[in-house]
Amino acid sequence: MWILFAFGSALFAGLTAVLAKIGVSHTNPDLATAIRAVVILLFSWMIVVLTGGELELPALSFKTWLFLILSGLATGASWLCYYRALKDGVVSVVVPIDKLSIVVAVALSYLILGETLTRRSFSGLFLIVLGTMGMIFF
Repeated sequence: MWILFAFGSALFAGLTAVLAKIGVSHTNPDLATAIRAVVILLFSWMIVVLTGGELELPALSFKTWLFLILSGLATGASWLCYYRALKDGVVSVVVPIDKLSIVVAVALSYLILGETLTRRSFSGLFLIVLGTMGMIFF
């Protein structure tokens, strides 16, 4: 089931880029990011309440809170940079550069989480970087 959600994520992320470019074209990208964040906040809490997830709040550990807060700060920084890039850049160039986050995530999962990095996965990451550079410079 997780793979369906992963493909759904890719679909909605692609849709997000195009909708964001249209939405940010005539406004301040920081304001656009803030509006997006409020919509996501309301939508997320609606899902939490509908699924009963709020009942888990008291059981969350300090470590969980800390890393979710750090993740939220990283997400906010990413969105601010993304919208700023979309404001003046072209979606077809901004999005591939943004997706270099795949390389960063895999490298950090190897270094911090101890996940394995096989020759096959290293080759795939190399091709992602090569493809991104090709889309930017050629």
